[in-house]
Amino acid sequence: MNQQYEQELQASWQERQEFAELMQPLLGKLYRDQAVEVSVFGRPLLGASTIEIIKAHRTVRLYTGNKLRLRESFPLLETLAGMKLAPAQIDLGKLAYSYHYEGKSENMDIDTYLREALGEIVGSADNHAPQDVVLYGFGRIGRLLARLLIERQGKSNKLRLKAIVVRGGKEGDLEKRASLLRRDSVHGPFNGSITVDHERNAIKANGAYIQVIYANGPEEVDYTQYGINDAIVIDNTGMWRDRDGLGLHLKSKGAKKAILTAPGKGDVKNIVFGVNDADILPEDTILSAASCTTNAITPVLKVLDEEFGIENGHVETVHSFTNDQNLIDNFHKAERRGRSASLNMVITETGAAKAVAKAYPKLAGKLTGNAIRVPTPNVSMAILNLNLAKSTDRESLNAFLRDVSLFSGLQHQIEFTASTEIVSTDLVGTRATSVIDSQATIVADNRVTLYVWYDNEFGYSCQVMRCVQAMAGLTYPTIPAK
Repeated sequence: MNQQYEQELQASWQERQEFAELMQPLLGKLYRDQAVEVSVFGRPLLGASTIEIIKAHRTVRLYTGNKLRLRESFPLLETLAGMKLAPAQIDLGKLAYSYHYEGKSENMDIDTYLREALGEIVGSADNHAPQDVVLYGFGRIGRLLARLLIERQGKSNKLRLKAIVVRGGKEGDLEKRASLLRRDSVHGPFNGSITVDHERNAIKANGAYIQVIYANGPEEVDYTQYGINDAIVIDNTGMWRDRDGLGLHLKSKGAKKAILTAPGKGDVKNIVFGVNDADILPEDTILSAASCTTNAITPVLKVLDEEFGIENGHVETVHSFTNDQNLIDNFHKAERRGRSASLNMVITETGAAKAVAKAYPKLAGKLTGNAIRVPTPNVSMAILNLNLAKSTDRESLNAFLRDVSLFSGLQHQIEFTASTEIVSTDLVGTRATSVIDSQATIVADNRVTLYVWYDNEFGYSCQVMRCVQAMAGLTYPTIPAK
């Protein structure tokens, strides 16, 4: 390698590292002081390492054809950090790209540009009151929700995890609960510090004090004795799915609302955030966040139907095994699910295709669905076989979905990848609920087959969090909106 070229390469890398290191305290300060979350073309930077910040900037070229250098985005971030802002989700990458590559820098300085782009959030105060949150159950989804709530710990945080409710209370239980939060075989170690307070029967994590309450049912719990009031209870046990069952939570003193992390039955609203979250009303006290698969496929189906029209179709999910299955062959009331989850592909049923209609009624009766459980612990795939009302081609369809993932109201729900090497483990920890695998897309006239990845644990938990924020009235703008 030419020595001069090698020196230039090293200097370029060092410059990127230095700018990324300068960005980290500003990103943290913006969130802690003003509840402003920053991303780069949809990639969140909250808590990001220097390498993650650099990689986020590298992805810009994949979408635009131009590099976005950290030295170009840093001045905008530095200016943002000096402003008084209302809570928002700000895409630094899009703002910086527009400023440097779409002619904005020729007409105005950075401060003027940002004040125009940010609009009414400049100089506005945060008038939202803090909201107490309780996790009822502490399984796979419950612990991931705890991580999501704790990572936002700080004075500007409005969703405050105050307690978890579990069965048990035997000797050593508290340590076990803390250990399961601290270490996760799929999602890795907890990012922070966790200690156990035996005297108060609590877990302390990154400055959050989390009361552990032992109870066999909601009727046994009085949250007010722990200083918890008007709480949103997130039921991740799945024990109760109708209004009467979930209504038990509202009989607990100190509880105001309840949301279920599973499909609701009867007249319980099933919310897929980004699709029908406008149905969440201030007076709603009981909601469901639907299922992981429903959340994965409904946003994609919605945009396809609006653009091309969906005549009919079939959804096949290739789903990682869950706690509902047996590790080795044993009795199970459902067909086939009694067979070893770690050794078999298991054909089973899913209600996700029908459940789509609860969030997006236009597709009622148009979809069938089935599922195959496979021996992987996390990350699943939905295969959408659809007949469209309009003909299209592979390139046009992929271009449309790429634009939706970047410049639409569903940019937090739909992600897009053009990688030819991506596999399921690469998507562990994905915050979007759907990831379009564009290289697997098949189109023949009006017949389309799409492969949609989803982290059925973490991606779904992020959707639940968005629903909880809406229930609490914490709806923050995304800038740019598209």
